Amino acid sequence: MKWLLRAYSCRTPALTAFSRPSRRLLLAMLSGCLLTFSVMASDLNSSLTLDQALRLAQERSRQLKAQDAMASAARDMAVAAGQRPDPTLKAGINNLPIDGPDRYNVTRDFMTMRSVGVAQEFTREDKLKARAARFDREAEAAEAGHALALSNLQRDTAMAWLDRYYQERMREVLVSQRDEAKLQIEAADAAYRGGKGSQADVFAARAAVAQIEDRIAQTERQIATAKIQLARWIGDNATQPLGTLPALDTVRLNPADLETRLAHHPQIAMMVKQEEMAQADAQLARANKQSDWSAEVMYSQRGPAYSNMISFNVSIPLQWDQEHRQDRDVAAKVALAEQMRAEREEASREHVAEDLSMLQEWQSNRERLIRYDASLIPLAEQRTQASIAAYRGSSGTLGAVLDARRSEIDTRMERLRLDMDTARLWAQLNYLIPAGHDEAPPSQ
Repeated sequence: MKWLLRAYSCRTPALTAFSRPSRRLLLAMLSGCLLTFSVMASDLNSSLTLDQALRLAQERSRQLKAQDAMASAARDMAVAAGQRPDPTLKAGINNLPIDGPDRYNVTRDFMTMRSVGVAQEFTREDKLKARAARFDREAEAAEAGHALALSNLQRDTAMAWLDRYYQERMREVLVSQRDEAKLQIEAADAAYRGGKGSQADVFAARAAVAQIEDRIAQTERQIATAKIQLARWIGDNATQPLGTLPALDTVRLNPADLETRLAHHPQIAMMVKQEEMAQADAQLARANKQSDWSAEVMYSQRGPAYSNMISFNVSIPLQWDQEHRQDRDVAAKVALAEQMRAEREEASREHVAEDLSMLQEWQSNRERLIRYDASLIPLAEQRTQASIAAYRGSSGTLGAVLDARRSEIDTRMERLRLDMDTARLWAQLNYLIPAGHDEAPPSQ
């Protein structure tokens, strides 16, 4: 475009040969082309790719921020739990008379004392460490929950993006077939006017177009629903035109080391941390079997005629029934830890079975897509073209043409639905573990 405008501005002989109205027309055409190219470039720049949708969803998510806040809170609680209790300040009046000549006097009776003291509980070091470790495990579980939320977010956003993409491709197929079917109406009208066709053929052609229009309307509704689902994750950007389809021929999952890789699955990782939390609770219960002790020092002031006093006290809880109290608490916490371990192992087996099934279905669908592209769609196209040629040569019927076109539409739509299902499986497999959390080699 720049060299064309430069050529016009320099008034080259090729352009100066035009008359003034012609030059104005040419300039208008060039301006129109330049505007068209600018709009196309703007649309290209504003297209929404899958990677952009994933980034927008991650920036917009409140669940990720909630998991971060939960982890931060647990870390702070771990620091607090590792500290000894604050000392206790005590103050009071002891042995104050309430009747007689010395009633409510704090200095006349020799037993009356004004006391102030400090008490401190000395928690054992292993118990403090056990308390802090328990909240550390809770923080790690919250971090694993963040990874799980990110995995679910990436998977659901990708599936919503892919659903909209394939629904729009279905609409394009239907619109293309509708435009071709409209030509059959013209052909049927011409044949009817020429006495070579029946009015029933005209109605049949129009009915075929109406059916395609109805399927287009249904697809439009599905596109609108897909945009709503995508907006759930990325907001108003869901209305932007979509970019190109990413490569869907590989997944970050290898059947050979599936069980090893699934150990990094966020849900399994979170269950591991929950199991460690239960084990930390059990360790804390064991630490509680040994009592803590507290010490107190108090200064007591009496009347001026009497001596002041100081007191020292030590308190130790007497766990006289550990069999029915502390031992039962330890047994309960150990049982809960065992429960978490069993549930984690069962969940791991379930994940392996489900993911292997999805991987097998994904690979099978890819083979079916190859078969569609290699034989089913070409055969459907050839049948349609053959029936059209036979109809034009007066050796075939319009009904055969319409049947062939309907079969071709169904084949193309089935191919797109299969492609969409395969893409959804790809999203489920590819985002089992959040992008960047696993370096497994891709599966072909």
